[in-house]
Amino acid sequence: MRTTFMAKGHEVERKWLVIDAEGQTLGRLASEVAAILRGKHKAIFTPNVDTGDHVILINVEKIHLTGNKLEGKIYYRHTQYTGGLKQRTAGEMKEKYPRQMLELAIKGMLPKNSLGRQMFTKLNVYAGPEHPHAAQKPEAYTLRG
Repeated sequence: MRTTFMAKGHEVERKWLVIDAEGQTLGRLASEVAAILRGKHKAIFTPNVDTGDHVILINVEKIHLTGNKLEGKIYYRHTQYTGGLKQRTAGEMKEKYPRQMLELAIKGMLPKNSLGRQMFTKLNVYAGPEHPHAAQKPEAYTLRG
């Protein structure tokens, strides 16, 4: 009798991948990074186990948005005080907080539970081309499409 393979958390071998976000489209990049963080690109993918790899994103200030999103897409947050709803356009976010813009997109594509929060900790986002993870010997990753 054959049984379905289920990965164990301690058996998973994790790589470090570097992805250059220069010229990439926000949503397409975020969906692929979320799949890598979940481990969906591996044959041992198990939905209830964190089988994903570590991801280092560089050059996120050079990310691309299509259409009228720089002015039309709005990010909301609330201060938890009465009347404390704050908003920023995608253009402002790209200019002042490019890391946060990409982190929000990727976080929204991960599971909304403790496993998703654990997966999100494997993401490292940097606005410029340098990162402090050379000791982990990260491999360059080319995006599909």
